[in-house]
Amino acid sequence: MINGKKIVLTGANSGIGYETLKLLVKGDNKILAVDLNVDKLGEFDPAKVIAMQCDVSTKENVDLIFERAINELGGIDIFYANAGFPYYERLNYVDWERVENIFKVNVYSPIYTYQKYLEYLNGKEGQLAITVSAIGKMAMPGYALYSASKFAMNGFQEGVRLEMPKNLKMTCLYPVATDTGFFKKAVEGKSKPITQRPFPVQSPAHVAKCMVKGIEKKRKNVNPCKLFTLARFLFAICPPIKKIYWKLEYNKLLNYEK
Repeated sequence: MINGKKIVLTGANSGIGYETLKLLVKGDNKILAVDLNVDKLGEFDPAKVIAMQCDVSTKENVDLIFERAINELGGIDIFYANAGFPYYERLNYVDWERVENIFKVNVYSPIYTYQKYLEYLNGKEGQLAITVSAIGKMAMPGYALYSASKFAMNGFQEGVRLEMPKNLKMTCLYPVATDTGFFKKAVEGKSKPITQRPFPVQSPAHVAKCMVKGIEKKRKNVNPCKLFTLARFLFAICPPIKKIYWKLEYNKLLNYEK
């Protein structure tokens, strides 16, 4: 159990973040829980969980998160950059801002958080956790921009590990599709919900449990789905299987577009 830590958790109001928060409050931790919406955060003991309504997509707001954490928690032992969102669509349009918006949250914010946290630590020990995603290792039809943002984060964590100081530990989470509000957010503004989700799908409670254990053990990477690990091995030795899987997932996109 993670105990006696000062923790910042973004994307804390739903999904993996919410389930992670439920586990972290079991220890004697003090947590700054950050999200665009904070309606569910009021159910936690305010002596242990400080809710902060905040959009993490700007430099100024990330600065505010650090400022509040330092002032109200008294420091940051663990920073878990979990906030992120997807689009489910065919990339057949021209829209600079739409591309920029997803990269601000999924890429710019966690990278800037790394920079800020390293500066804050100034040689002290600390731990940065990031939700990367399995889609950062294998793209999926309908999720081109989300895949791109997560591939960027996977490349970032791989590169920065080659140079980061020993006082900083980094734990990265690679969940497959998770049964959260992810799929609703992916088609926000559209009249049709996603009815066929990518295979396989895991529960947020399982993913959160794996991540908390990974943070506790200071593991570099956390892969909650053993099936995905096996599938990547099979895809590598037999590429036609991967093509068949992609075809099945592409058919789900076609069905959604009908």
